[in-house]
Amino acid sequence: MEPRQTQFSTVLENFLNYLSIERNFSLNTRDSYRNDLQRYLLAMEEECSSLETITPESINRFIDILHKTGLEASSIARNVSAIRSLHRFLLNDRVLETNPSENLHQPKQRKYLPSVLTLDETMRVLAAPLKRVPLGKLHLRDQAILELLYATGMRVSELVNLKQQSMYLEEQFIRVLGKGSKERLVPIGNSAVESLTLYRQKLRIQLAGAQSEDYLFLNARGKNMSRMAVFSIVKEYAMLAGIRKNISPHTFRHTFATHLLEGGADLRAVQEMLGHSSIVATQIYTHIDRSFVKEVHRSFHPRG
Repeated sequence: MEPRQTQFSTVLENFLNYLSIERNFSLNTRDSYRNDLQRYLLAMEEECSSLETITPESINRFIDILHKTGLEASSIARNVSAIRSLHRFLLNDRVLETNPSENLHQPKQRKYLPSVLTLDETMRVLAAPLKRVPLGKLHLRDQAILELLYATGMRVSELVNLKQQSMYLEEQFIRVLGKGSKERLVPIGNSAVESLTLYRQKLRIQLAGAQSEDYLFLNARGKNMSRMAVFSIVKEYAMLAGIRKNISPHTFRHTFATHLLEGGADLRAVQEMLGHSSIVATQIYTHIDRSFVKEVHRSFHPRG
C-alpha cells in the first residue's frame, strides 16, 4: 500500500521539486532538506490540523524537542534554516498568508577550528603512496588524488565527479562543478599536473571500461570512485606517513586554505578557489593558526 498523501507531504514534494528545478540544488542538498523537513512536518501534522494552524509556538516546541534529543547546535541551526526556507516558499507560492517562522532565532553555534596539516605533515602524506607495499600501479591514482586535493582544496564530492573534459593541464587549470551546480576554475601547480598526467597515461587507460564514462578517477573495476573510497585512501596514507591526527579529505581543504592565507594570499581569491558563496565561510581559516601573524609582527613591528 502506498503512503497516504496529505497536505503536509504534498507541500514537501512541491518544495523539493522547487529546490531541484528552480534553485538547481544538488541531490545531496535536496536529500538533506527532505530528511530535516520530513521530521518537522510529521511533528506539525500531529500537533496542527493544517498548515494554516502552524504557529511560532508550535515550531518552537519542535525545536525544543530537537534540543532535548541532544542534537548538535549546528544540526539544529540547519533544521531552523530548512524550516524558514519552506515557510518562505509557502508564502511566496501563496499556500499560506503568513510566515510563522519569521522570527525564529538561530541557536548559537560553537565555533570550531578545523584540523589542518603542517607543511611537513602534508609533504609526508603526499609522499606516502611510494611507500605502499606492494607498490602496484594504484599508487599512481592515489598520489594524483592526494595532490589534487591539496592543490585545489576541492570537496571530495567534487573530486569523485570530476570528468577528464574538465582538465586543462597545459593551462594548469581544472573546471570544478560545485554546490548548486556552480562552476569555478581552480589553478593547479606543477606537482599536481605531473601526477595527473602520469596517472592518465600509465593507469587510467588500463582501468577504463564500458562503465567508466569520462570520470577521471576510477576504481579497479573501471567505475568512478566513491566518496568512501577516497576517505579510505586518505586514512591509509596518513597512517603510512605516521600522522596521528584524525584526518579526512576535508582536512586537505582546510590545509589548502590555511597554507595559502598564511603565505599571504588574498582572502577573496581563496574564497573564489574554495567555491564559497560568502566570504564569511572563508574567514574561519584566518583564525586557525596565528603563528604566521605573530612572526610577521615580531619581524616587522618596530617594538617587536
